Amino acid sequence: MQTMDPIAATPLGALASPAVARNTGPILEVLRAHMPARGPVLEIAAGSGEHAVAFATALPGLDWTPSDPSAEARASIAAWAAPAALPNLRPPVALDVLDPATWPEGPLQAVVCINMIHISPWTATGGLMALAGSRLAVGGLLVLYGPYREVDAPLAPSNAAFDESLKARDPAWGLRDRDAVIAEARSRGLALTRRIEMPANNLMFLFRRT
Repeated sequence: MQTMDPIAATPLGALASPAVARNTGPILEVLRAHMPARGPVLEIAAGSGEHAVAFATALPGLDWTPSDPSAEARASIAAWAAPAALPNLRPPVALDVLDPATWPEGPLQAVVCINMIHISPWTATGGLMALAGSRLAVGGLLVLYGPYREVDAPLAPSNAAFDESLKARDPAWGLRDRDAVIAEARSRGLALTRRIEMPANNLMFLFRRT
């Protein structure tokens, strides 16, 4: 499971992320305001699974499917999901954004991707946009969360240090340029509708399938 955050194992075998504990509330506030009332949602790179359980609990009209290419992550998602026993939370799937054979059939009402784009090669962003562009229903929502570079805003010192640490771990990783991400989305029929500033110098971008 790709992460730069310290991870701890719970007694039940699930993995716990301090970053998730910090950002779940702010992200959920945005999701409540913009997600559809019901329908299928796919979460990309769901990691530990804490977000999936929290969001499926808070948004019971949505049919939430978490996914991750990591077997370790999928085991953690299942461990968090078991005691929650939510009727709208599906078992985790082994989805790789670079392998269309692993993508689910559409149409989806929303695709949610939290903290993946900077901890993956740029090709993964292209794969994510291809997936969203081909699987979202017209008007469907793509939600991105994480740190980005913006040409019209100074990079926060904490994000600059984070970018350096990412590239030290893997030169293919790093904070992505906002405009490059928007251009990649546009090439797949996804239009940016909102940019939302979040705590700790993160951003949320909302795209709609045209």
